[in-house]
Amino acid sequence: MNDSLARLESKRKSLYKKLEEVGDFRRGSISVNYRKCGKKNCACAASGHPGHGPQYLWSTTVKGKSYAKNLKLGPELQKYLEENGNYQTFMKLCDEIVQVNEKICDCRPLIEVADKHEGEELKKKLQMHFMRRYRKRLSGL
Repeated sequence: MNDSLARLESKRKSLYKKLEEVGDFRRGSISVNYRKCGKKNCACAASGHPGHGPQYLWSTTVKGKSYAKNLKLGPELQKYLEENGNYQTFMKLCDEIVQVNEKICDCRPLIEVADKHEGEELKKKLQMHFMRRYRKRLSGL
């Protein structure tokens, strides 16, 4: 079991190292849009015409509020694509780190209680901890 724990800790350390190398990142997504302007005499009004574009739009939502920005083709779009790709890498690494940490937690032994008195004190302490949280929830209703 210790060998497995050491292997998992080594893997976690390597994941942290990879996390340091991610670089700049930005959440969100980039979409390509074609829009019709609404003018009757415009070429985009013809059936089968995709519309004006392409227009590149970066969008994200943070705490329920959405943000969007039109991107210019060229260096700006390239920068946002790289940052978005780095964000995807960051999220994958975070997920892997959480999975490895959960395995490490499962491998670690429980705390040994020296005597019965110490065990009872621990039970009381934990009950008080959860009762406080329960009372807070009840008082908030």
